Amino acid sequence: MARKGKGKEAKLSYNGNLLVENRHGLIVNGEVFEANGTAERDAALVMLEQIPGTKQVTVGGDKGYDTADFVAECRNLKVTPHVAQNLERPGGSAIDARTTHHAGYAISQRKRKRVEECFGWLKTIALLRKVRHRGIFKVGWSILLQGISVAENQIDCRVRRLVVQWQTQLALSGVCTR
Repeated sequence: MARKGKGKEAKLSYNGNLLVENRHGLIVNGEVFEANGTAERDAALVMLEQIPGTKQVTVGGDKGYDTADFVAECRNLKVTPHVAQNLERPGGSAIDARTTHHAGYAISQRKRKRVEECFGWLKTIALLRKVRHRGIFKVGWSILLQGISVAENQIDCRVRRLVVQWQTQLALSGVCTR
């Protein structure tokens, strides 16, 4: 049960979460949890555990992820947390200068907004503004399948743009494109 604000009624809600790759803004993973106060952070940790390989990765997030528990667990998973600092929180931010002084931190803070584009696609194109299923299993599958179709559309759009850029560059350089 979750509330949308103070004084509002509690409703049965689900929390859909996406893991998005920063370079191209493509959906990599998704999880659905029953909405509670920690569902976003819990889903993020579950998705981070599922990342294959041993290469060092970073994760970006908003101020809601700036908790000591989340940051410590990310570091245990060998993931560098690039979350926005919540300086108004009692005790200060869990992110310190070890992280914030790197140029990659600023890049992650700019790129983290790409996940909102994916949610925009899911809500408008995939018609997930209002979920048509009940139960965490069905809602999870619905979001997974719609997320796959959104990812395919994203790839198609990006590939088309790249092909146009490539053809334009070839035409400008004098190379025949046909």
